Amino acid sequence: MANGFGSLYVGASSLQNSQNALNTTANNLANVDTKGYVRQQVLFADRDYLNIGDTANNRQQIGLGLNILDVVHTRDYFLDRYYRTENGRQSFYEASGEVVDGLIDVYQELEGERFQETMENVFKAFQELEKGPETALNHNLVTQKSTLFLQRVTEMYGDMKEYQDKVNVKINQTIDQINKLGHKILNLNREIMRVESGGIETAMTLRDERDNVLDELSSLAKVDFSENPDGSVRVKLENVEFVDELNIYEMYGMEDENTGFITPIWPQLSDMERGRYNDVFNFTVDISAELNTDIGRLKALVLARGDRTGTYRDVLGLSADAFNDGVGMSVMMEGQAELDQMVHKMVTAINDILSPTKVVTFTGLDGTYYHNARVWDEENACLGADGEKPGQELFSRRGCDRYTKVQSTDGQIYYVYNEESTTDTSKMYCIDGLVINPALLEEESRLPHLKQNGEPAWNEIAEKIVDVWQAKDHIVNANNTAPCNFEGYYERMIVELSSKGSVYNTLATNLTSEVSSIDNNRQQVIGVSSDEELTNMIKYQNAYNAASRYINVVSEMLEHLVTRL
Repeated sequence: MANGFGSLYVGASSLQNSQNALNTTANNLANVDTKGYVRQQVLFADRDYLNIGDTANNRQQIGLGLNILDVVHTRDYFLDRYYRTENGRQSFYEASGEVVDGLIDVYQELEGERFQETMENVFKAFQELEKGPETALNHNLVTQKSTLFLQRVTEMYGDMKEYQDKVNVKINQTIDQINKLGHKILNLNREIMRVESGGIETAMTLRDERDNVLDELSSLAKVDFSENPDGSVRVKLENVEFVDELNIYEMYGMEDENTGFITPIWPQLSDMERGRYNDVFNFTVDISAELNTDIGRLKALVLARGDRTGTYRDVLGLSADAFNDGVGMSVMMEGQAELDQMVHKMVTAINDILSPTKVVTFTGLDGTYYHNARVWDEENACLGADGEKPGQELFSRRGCDRYTKVQSTDGQIYYVYNEESTTDTSKMYCIDGLVINPALLEEESRLPHLKQNGEPAWNEIAEKIVDVWQAKDHIVNANNTAPCNFEGYYERMIVELSSKGSVYNTLATNLTSEVSSIDNNRQQVIGVSSDEELTNMIKYQNAYNAASRYINVVSEMLEHLVTRL
């Protein structure tokens, strides 16, 4: 009789477990198309056994049926880590390609007049002046074309800086997004620990949501994660603790007072009061896939933007190592610096022809010793129609004059060249500091074209300018050292930028396919197969029916025993 009622327990457990397995299967089928849903699998185990008899010879065990051991949240840890690493790498190159494409748009080579034509128009104006150096119309043509050139290049440079500011805004937004995702993970950690603290229920839906957040976070920065026994996950960003069981250590965007650029830092590792900051990214390490340093959209944006506006001093005369470790790391700063270098070389070459200099040593009346100082070369210089000394330059610096008048102890007058500043752009022949000489805008005939004796000298000047235009003695940067003229310089600059964009976009496309392939492998583990789940449903339905029939048979047997005996 006892065995008979025990059999009812066996049937009841089978009935109950089959019903729970059917519910799990139905939940899987209902979420076939739910993004990020991880299929659930039921694991069965024997219930406890009843031991009958107290000796080894007559001891018997009576089983009480099955029990659900666990509902498994199926994931592959290694595939998750692989997916998130490659997802971050794909985002890095995708963001880099987007920045390059935006920078190419700034040059507007496919819209309206090409910038190269604007450059050529300046030299064509000098050639026209050669035909009639005495006419005001030709003098005006030089200043007009030079003004248009300067306006165009200033607009391009300004558009670059404006685009740099837009990238800076994206950096700030990305930092905010990372912190929001961190708070989501922290809240989900707490909810999962609360649900699973009793050791009975597994927070499946919450775990799925947390895994989706980790996937999204992996595209923004380099992510490392590990799960604790209590169900929470610890997350590291760029090898620094970001989220643990109880806290989130937010990333902070520190704004530079001069540039307004945002730099991601870790406040918990910084001494803010003393101005000591721990940057999120270490750019002293090479960017490469081997070192896993090419991961995350945020890093790509910070790297592409750079830390300041590039000028010719960031590229002129640098070695390959110095260039690659400096402005060469930032595609935007490199573009700015190379454009500024071209303009600097162009305007200083023209100015040095119109108002040449030489090196002398003398002592001024105030006792200042001028050793190997550059001064206006009066013997070889030309003057304008007004005959005033020194000869005018075409392109001036906004913050200072070309020369300072100095009298030596022997009574001779020197016009000492004011050397360019190393920090103040208004005192440099750079795009931000350039203006057309106000004296020439006031009176075009002041443009040097006459020898000291009043004879025309424009043929000689025009020949020198043509030679400067055609001379192949310029290089774009330390990695592109083939000499070229100004026309070739600009072409190489555009080609090099386009090549970088092509490389980034190709890598991003290839990595998109790889990430998709990895995700497909993940889906084979975590994804729901409707065919497989329908098969399971039939299996569990049949098991449920069998358990029901089993209970009916046992019930009839017990009824028979009770009524007959």
